[in-house]
Amino acid sequence: MISVLFQKRAVKAENSATKLKQENALLQVQLQNYKSENEALRLGQAASLATVRQNADAALQNLLTVITNSRASIRQLVSGAESLQLVADLLTSIDRISEVSQDGQ
Repeated sequence: MISVLFQKRAVKAENSATKLKQENALLQVQLQNYKSENEALRLGQAASLATVRQNADAALQNLLTVITNSRASIRQLVSGAESLQLVADLLTSIDRISEVSQDGQ
């Protein structure tokens, strides 16, 4: 009778051990999957950071181009304003000359 009881306990223990081994194997697979997923996320984050850096560099280059072009436009605008001031001064001088000529007649 004691022998049968020990056999039942042994069978139960073996069944429990088998279940635990299966559960352990499943957990090992899940752990490996999580490690792979974690690595993929790290690589994705690094790729995203590289993309952000590239976009920032492109934006910087575009901004520098806009600054250069705007400086050239401002120089042209100032030059045009100076030319217009010269024309305005010339017209003022002509107007004064014509007034003096009319007063002298």
